Amino acid sequence: MTSGQSSSLQLPSFLHGTFRSARQKAKREGLRCGEQYQKDGTFLLPRQLVDVPPGEVVMAHDLVDFQHERPAWRLYLVSDVMSGLLDAVDPKNTFPTRDAYEDFCLETAWGALHFALVQMGPVSAQRTAKRLQAVLRFWEPLQSARYLFKKLGTAQTLEDVMVAACDWAMDAWCPVGDDSVRQRLEIAAERMARATREDCIEAILREMPRALAHAGKLKHGGVVADPGFQRERLATLDSWSFDRVSAACTADLIWLLTIWERELEKH
Repeated sequence: MTSGQSSSLQLPSFLHGTFRSARQKAKREGLRCGEQYQKDGTFLLPRQLVDVPPGEVVMAHDLVDFQHERPAWRLYLVSDVMSGLLDAVDPKNTFPTRDAYEDFCLETAWGALHFALVQMGPVSAQRTAKRLQAVLRFWEPLQSARYLFKKLGTAQTLEDVMVAACDWAMDAWCPVGDDSVRQRLEIAAERMARATREDCIEAILREMPRALAHAGKLKHGGVVADPGFQRERLATLDSWSFDRVSAACTADLIWLLTIWERELEKH
């Protein structure tokens, strides 16, 4: 734990309440941040942070939030803060604003976990590394809570949630060993942060079988599944397209497979 960091998880008060009240507060917070950002390019810290008692459940995904009238911590509503923020700024400037707000949030435990779980993207290996490193900086306070993420009705530990959201990162960038989840994430983040293009290609090739398994039936599945074909096509990607898949995130690789499928259809 870094100096001055709380040992308990602190969340902004606007994330607590019934679904309706928390959502309204989150949207207002976004508008407040947007107005400040338009003034001088900075963001405002939440007005009030509240200690979350150890073991208390935090809802980290909207799909598990069925009891809207029950007051609860709703971390996933950071997305509504983002929505309010983008409503308040120049619509032509949304991507730089979004990235700037993410960078601001990565300095907080709640923001770090939200952006690691939501995997807003596609983003480069370097930005993915920043997200993972932010979670690792706040590991102790984040570990004190329990989370509802994708398993209905089952409160999970931080380790469980990170495996559910980021197993692809560990498999692609730290594929072997009996290290803990935290250690594997540390290794993966470090490798992503300093990865060359060739390092990214190797990570992508390791993750491609999972992407193929989730891509559905492909007419040219036998071709796109060939590592030689994959390596050849990856080598020809322009820098913008390569950045989009360089982290080896499964969803981004499925996007790439569909592009290759369409290209093969034309020939």
